[in-house]
Amino acid sequence: MSRPDAVPQQAAVADTDRRTMVLESAMATFARYGYRKTSMEEVARAAHISRPGLYFLFSSKETLFRAAVTQTLERDVTAAERVLTDDSRPLSERLLEAFDQWAGRYIGPLTRDIPAVVEAHPDLLGPIVDTMPRRFEELITDAIAVESGREAARPLAQTMISSSIGLKHQAASREFYLDRLAIAISLLLR
Repeated sequence: MSRPDAVPQQAAVADTDRRTMVLESAMATFARYGYRKTSMEEVARAAHISRPGLYFLFSSKETLFRAAVTQTLERDVTAAERVLTDDSRPLSERLLEAFDQWAGRYIGPLTRDIPAVVEAHPDLLGPIVDTMPRRFEELITDAIAVESGREAARPLAQTMISSSIGLKHQAASREFYLDRLAIAISLLLR
């Protein structure tokens, strides 16, 4: 016999999964067409829901865009944090994987446009475009501080982030980015 509260809990999980799927579809659609050229109709089609269903979840394209970017950035920071707190692995490996989660996944022909669409519309996104990169920097700094001390950690973290940004704009592939970043990390941690 099922519990009376099981049905509402299952519905809540299904709603959360549906919202997540819609936001993933929206992010891919915004990346493909850009913010201005993306319509709610296009996002609804990509998410396999009706346009009224999309408007039920998100009142406007701006609200949808903000939610999609927020979900993406939160997912990336959470993945980086999970990697960095795994003390069973060497620091250099954890740093490289954290940068891959934060930036590496957006290198290559199919994903290159995601950061561009985010960077082109900071006015629509609010403080998240500043708070999430700061949070990522804090995570990198904290991981380095365990081995190098707090004073040395911040400039090392900032230099690694600068290296990552430069490589991201230079790299034609994720593999190139990761190979070069691994070299930078190993040099900086000496």
